Amino acid sequence: MVRFSLYDLERRVAERAEASVEVSYTRKLLDRGVTQCAKKLGEEAVELALAAVAENRQRLIEESADLLYHLLVVLKARDV
Repeated sequence: MVRFSLYDLERRVAERAEASVEVSYTRKLLDRGVTQCAKKLGEEAVELALAAVAENRQRLIEESADLLYHLLVVLKARDV
């Protein structure tokens, strides 16, 4: 099992925030502003909730990862 922590994800978000928009989805999100980042976070939260009740375990894990990533992007956008 690969060990990858929330701290590792936060570092990756920080690194990708410094990359160019051509190669970094994170940078692209941040350039759209905190409102768009928060909107995407909300979408991911809904997808996670739906997966929790209607999808299999793997899908729930995937949606959880998406939500955590987008949460960290919002925090980065707000300098938290």
